[in-house]
Amino acid sequence: MIKLEHSKQRLEVVDADLSGSTFSDVKLSGAAFQNVNLSGVTIDDANLSGLRVTNANLRGASIADSAIEGMTIYGIPVEDLLAAYRAARERTNVTLET
Repeated sequence: MIKLEHSKQRLEVVDADLSGSTFSDVKLSGAAFQNVNLSGVTIDDANLSGLRVTNANLRGASIADSAIEGMTIYGIPVEDLLAAYRAARERTNVTLET
C-alpha cells in the first residue's frame, strides 16, 4: 500500500488496479481519466463543476441532492429536462373523482 499524506504531487498512473482505494480531501482539478473503470464508485461532497463526460457508460448511474444549475445532457439543460418530465407526469397522473 502506498500512502500519500499532505503531499502535492503529479502522478501518472498507467495500467494499474486501484480498486478499493479511498481518496479524501484530494484535489484532482485538471486531472484526466481515460479508459478507466469507475463502476460502483461513490462520489460525495465533490466539486464537479466544469466536468465533461464523453463516451461513458452511465447505465444505472444516479445523481441526487446535487446542484445541477448549468448542467446539460446532449446540450439540453437538465433543469429543462426535469421541468418537462414533471409536466408530463402531471398530465398523466389524472385522478378520478368518485
